[in-house]
Amino acid sequence: MKFGVIVFPGSNCDDDMVHVLSEVMDQDVVKIWHKNRELPEGFGPEDCLVLPGGFSYGDYVRAGAIAQFSPIMQAVKAHAAAGGLVFGVCNGFQILCESGLLPGVLLRNGGQKFICNNLWIKTLTNNSPITQGLELGKALKIPIAHAEGRYFADNQTLDELERNDQVLFRYCDSNGNETPESNVNEATRGIAGICNANRNVFGMMPHPERASEAVLGNTDGRGLFESLLGLVVQD
Repeated sequence: MKFGVIVFPGSNCDDDMVHVLSEVMDQDVVKIWHKNRELPEGFGPEDCLVLPGGFSYGDYVRAGAIAQFSPIMQAVKAHAAAGGLVFGVCNGFQILCESGLLPGVLLRNGGQKFICNNLWIKTLTNNSPITQGLELGKALKIPIAHAEGRYFADNQTLDELERNDQVLFRYCDSNGNETPESNVNEATRGIAGICNANRNVFGMMPHPERASEAVLGNTDGRGLFESLLGLVVQD
């Protein structure tokens, strides 16, 4: 499996993601500039595109709203349509929602403030590439850093996501309990991450790449990357 990390104007977590994938997980990783119209040669459906965190185009209009029109996004959509893996984190999640690759939208945090903190999320399903190896219900400490992280969708969409087992993570406390206090951005139904119906496109607001090394004092995020790489073993 190869990884392509897409860089938009304003991306600032691309090097973090490249470091974890290449240095920590020992994978083949290439950066892809947003103006490219094609994926690197030899990049196929068995490989994974990553849309990292940051503030693409300064988050003007709405976070991710301009980035969805970048030339590379047509190749991202074609990759997803062919069954290729696409992983969006924070701003990447916002871009995937704005481009229609994931349902819903990310709105301003409930308190209208930027939140940068460690918090807890729990895994709701093993039926996705990034959660297949995680323990269900176990609280994971993963940092967030966003102003527009409040996931929102209409009730019909939310019911469908839950019915189809597409909700990957919910905010919780350190014991795995879902409480109003633990849902710091007031996301609808406490949703922190979802996948599409085909389970090959997935996004989340918390940053697992910032919690994947012992030197940082937290390796709770590493399990997501190990789960993703588990696909190689299965294949």
